[in-house]
Amino acid sequence: MNINKEVKLVDINRQAATTVASSRKIALAGGLLYLLTFISIPTLWLYSSVLNDPNYIIGPGPDTAVIFGGVLEIFMALACIGTAVALYPVIKRQNEGVALAFVGARVLEAGTIFADVFCLMALVTLRQAGVGADALVTGKALLALYTWFRLGQNLMPAVNALLLGTLLYQSRLVPRILPLLGLIGAPFLLANSITGPIFMVSAIGVLPIALWEFSLGVWLTVKGFNPSAIASLAAKTETNIATPQ
Repeated sequence: MNINKEVKLVDINRQAATTVASSRKIALAGGLLYLLTFISIPTLWLYSSVLNDPNYIIGPGPDTAVIFGGVLEIFMALACIGTAVALYPVIKRQNEGVALAFVGARVLEAGTIFADVFCLMALVTLRQAGVGADALVTGKALLALYTWFRLGQNLMPAVNALLLGTLLYQSRLVPRILPLLGLIGAPFLLANSITGPIFMVSAIGVLPIALWEFSLGVWLTVKGFNPSAIASLAAKTETNIATPQ
């Protein structure tokens, strides 16, 4: 019986070592994808022509900037999903239910981004078709939809920060100061999503979450996960599998 237990412990330690090695690739993928989500920053300027002109749908001029901005946002949406899919094999060892919720929330965020892009591309398509003044109402409706779908991009990062931040803080996979940025910033972003235009707290609401996601991306890319935390999670998982309930 003792020999069998020793063999099981050796197998568990071997599995833990293998998990530590593979986690570096997972961290690198997750970190790069997090950094890729910042690719859409130029849309603040690329979309200015369409967002600041209520008559854009019937106006003259090129649509290249808006189309390019849409392409950037599509890449960002795919990167959002990728961050959750990449990190899931590791963070599920801390709490599988919360990890699944994080994946779902990230997919929902990406869905709102796609919806944003569809609204603007529909606007561009109608403009290029040469619609007349009768389309002004349609143009304003598409812009209104775009504005409301943006709520998802303002709200979901706060939810993601609470979910992923909790997992990373509890597991110590990264220095605790990083998930603390997300956990502290999430309430500010939630408040910003509700009251932003009224109380002018946009910068206060957005910057902490942006700093959290950027810092996490850099850390995972350069440093990866804490090896001792990875080993601990792997050993716990293998022990749970090996031990009958």
